[in-house]
Amino acid sequence: MRIAIAGAGNVGRSIAQELIDNGHQVMLIERQPRMLRPDRVPTADWVLADACELASLEEANVAGCDVVVAATGDDKVNLVVSLLAKTEFAVPRVVARVNRAENEWLFNEQWGVDVAVSKPRVMAALVEEAVTVGDLVRLMTFRQGEANLVEITLPPTAPYVGQPIHAVPLPRDAALVAILRGKRVLVPSPDDPIEAGDELIFVCTAQVEDDVRAVILGPDSVERTRGAA
Repeated sequence: MRIAIAGAGNVGRSIAQELIDNGHQVMLIERQPRMLRPDRVPTADWVLADACELASLEEANVAGCDVVVAATGDDKVNLVVSLLAKTEFAVPRVVARVNRAENEWLFNEQWGVDVAVSKPRVMAALVEEAVTVGDLVRLMTFRQGEANLVEITLPPTAPYVGQPIHAVPLPRDAALVAILRGKRVLVPSPDDPIEAGDELIFVCTAQVEDDVRAVILGPDSVERTRGAA
């Protein structure tokens, strides 16, 4: 894919290098000359320009990009870049960095954002995932809340421990996509048993999260969670 990244700070450069390592063509757009460091990501295309200016995006041929990533440290800039990329250049996929949690509600389809990545939310989710056993932890949200990536670490008391995956009656709009067992990542198959300590990774809609929790952890788990809150 051809990907444009607005913002060549530490975050933008790190994203660029990861994408290049995965075989994508990356363009970094930066408006501050002191931040232009082509030696840090030498295989990227570097552009000195203001990504909030329509003419700059036209000159950089953003219309020819498959993805635009708004990765600056300024939420206002990221919103403007997202809106221009989507409405003026019809970029198929726009990903925006959210720096301040109180601004997260703005990063939606009205502003051209397909995926919002909130640093505070991601950090909180990683902390929860690291310390939580026996509850559902939301790791990431896709498509403005239409689907979530969630994790449950199985306690020994979970009702389906030791049973094969095909015996677990997951609700509609929920799918088990991976099992983390020790240092291994397992692709689930129907006959695989689940074990205490497994980290189960699901994609599901927000509406069925409580149903997933009830199936995996037991019918009383939802009430216990709400009571603890």
